[in-house]
Amino acid sequence: MTVNEPFFMGHFPDQPVMPGVLILEAMAQLAGTLLLRRMEYTGKLPVLWAIDKVKLRRSVVPGDQLLLEVEATKVRDTMGKVDAIARVDQHIAAEAQLTFTLVDAG
Repeated sequence: MTVNEPFFMGHFPDQPVMPGVLILEAMAQLAGTLLLRRMEYTGKLPVLWAIDKVKLRRSVVPGDQLLLEVEATKVRDTMGKVDAIARVDQHIAAEAQLTFTLVDAG
């Protein structure tokens, strides 16, 4: 990420950091994509249902490369639970447990 990202300019003007809510959003988008990889969920839409066990452990600043990891821990007919971790230089920046409900798209 570069300092030119719009969220860096307004969050803390004198100390640019990536807002934690955007880190959580990125983790949720990747987790939803993971759940949709299963053939039985073709035509479904993963809707974020709950965010639990959130820990924001370090700031993400301009120049950092944010790497996301997600692992499905429980998947059933209409729900999925995913553990998500965001790292910078092998250090955990954020982690959360995300729960989705899977609904018919359309």
